[in-house]
Amino acid sequence: MTVRVQSNDFDVGAELAALRGANPKVGAIASFVGLARDVNDGREVLDLTLEHYPGMTERALEDIVAQARQRWDIIDALIVHRIGVIAPLDQIVLVAVTSLHRHDAFEACRFLIDYLKTDAPFWKKESTPQGSRWVEARSSDERARAAWQRGEPRK
Repeated sequence: MTVRVQSNDFDVGAELAALRGANPKVGAIASFVGLARDVNDGREVLDLTLEHYPGMTERALEDIVAQARQRWDIIDALIVHRIGVIAPLDQIVLVAVTSLHRHDAFEACRFLIDYLKTDAPFWKKESTPQGSRWVEARSSDERARAAWQRGEPRK
């Protein structure tokens, strides 16, 4: 399991290759890459600033991975989340999971990003032509997390 919070960008191909390594048991890799957009809630976004609570954030991410390990038969997991000033088109987050089979990899990857969005202590401030604003959590993220807690099938 690897969890990193960093200001510099990451190379998705290199990260996935390192996650897989030379493990012949890996039959599936599922990944998600989150990118910065130039519009949010109908407003132009010039850039965003991501802040976190060092130490606490990494522990929260490690806990989310531990929960995924309890639910699915995964071999390894990776979360790389950027902080600092992020421009539109820049990568923000990489979540990747290896497993024997695709189902566990897909489900665990989806679980990790859903929980990351609600349980990891990150704060996002958008810069717009009208000024800066803190971004509130989306109700759709809260609903996704609640569905996992109820054990509902994914949509």
